[in-house]
Amino acid sequence: MASEQIKLSNILTIANPKDYKLHCAVWNGEKQPLDVFATDRDEWHGWNRYKTAKNEFNRDYIFSMMRFYHEENTWLFGGIYKVLSVKSDGYEVALQDIGREYIGRLKLSLKLTGRNIRPKFENYYDDIVVTEILKESYTGGVFCGYENINLGFEQLEIIFKNQKNDWKAALQNVKGVYLVTDKNNGKRYVGSAYGDAGIWSRWACYVGTGHGWNDGLTELLAKEGKTYARKHFQFTLLEYRSMRVDDAVIIEREVFWKNALLSRGDYGYNKN
Repeated sequence: MASEQIKLSNILTIANPKDYKLHCAVWNGEKQPLDVFATDRDEWHGWNRYKTAKNEFNRDYIFSMMRFYHEENTWLFGGIYKVLSVKSDGYEVALQDIGREYIGRLKLSLKLTGRNIRPKFENYYDDIVVTEILKESYTGGVFCGYENINLGFEQLEIIFKNQKNDWKAALQNVKGVYLVTDKNNGKRYVGSAYGDAGIWSRWACYVGTGHGWNDGLTELLAKEGKTYARKHFQFTLLEYRSMRVDDAVIIEREVFWKNALLSRGDYGYNKN
């Protein structure tokens, strides 16, 4: 027998939905709101202050949620805000106590109709379904398995900023070969982690520098800056091995992938 759906109204009782606008935060062309929330709560607060040319938050309250982009039609609750005033450069808002314990924990299902991401709340309140309540507030995705690692630079930063234990435990105990892809031009860099340093330690260097002290990437970011890495770099784990495996095996596999992916010369950033 299928379990009965739990509606948002069963978890959070909103006395008068007509006092609210729904804020369905989505990718703004540069950042995913989910990643912003996991990285910097003050910046996420700013997303709820943002004012378009229209006065769309024209009610007393905002019910805010962000697209949980890993799953279709799924959203993460981001808080209820009171609109204190409307200014030319944005809204003055205050986070409310109602639902505060569910911020970053309440996963919701809603299929939006049309392109309006700031609709009237009463049109959707009865349709929003609770899919999961996380044990803790969201701080980044759970470890996805070695074969599925394909992370944007900003996602990698979130993992390291929050010292995600599942990711750290997995990556600090393996050597391997990885790929950095520049999505702006398609160029590739093949790198490796061996010796006493696992993938975790090696990628921590990228988070700190943007380039990991690789000659080709260092030259690129000397011109473009670390912001370029955040916007365009994608990290993929090509192969992983136990820390007991001889370093020569990792180096040999690194050479193989450099040749296979043509990561030297015109097609990539590898210098050797």
